[in-house]
Amino acid sequence: MTRSPFASRMEAALAQARAAAARGETPVGAVLVDRATGEIRAAAGNRVRELHDPTAHAEILAIREACAALGSERLPGHDLWVTLEPCAMCAAAIAGARIERVYFGAPDPKSGGVEHGARVFDHPQAHHRPEVYGGLAETESAALLRAFFAERRRD
Repeated sequence: MTRSPFASRMEAALAQARAAAARGETPVGAVLVDRATGEIRAAAGNRVRELHDPTAHAEILAIREACAALGSERLPGHDLWVTLEPCAMCAAAIAGARIERVYFGAPDPKSGGVEHGARVFDHPQAHHRPEVYGGLAETESAALLRAFFAERRRD
């Protein structure tokens, strides 16, 4: 049986989230995929604590990596796969990079900026509105976050 490319892309994001958790970071992972080739252009997990940088979210790091590799501040023709609904900061970066589609795992009612909270792409001021698909690998993504924070509460 052949695995869906959708499953493998979200699995790659989940692998980044697991690696982030192993580093003591909030377990969020992201991959940027070139739609034409299916190639993963960039992959990252949160590194906020490690880099002492509140902007070092998985999405931002993946966008920076892909832009640097391509020599461009825009990523048309690319899709972002992320394990958690992007926050408002990340949604603004996604719009600025002109990413075509965003696929995310778990919703984030507290800090999300796409389907919750600021709903960045719904504002008339949004420079770009990608297609958004939520709930992919939601159970796995949410379980990683729950386990991570449960462990933190025990410490």
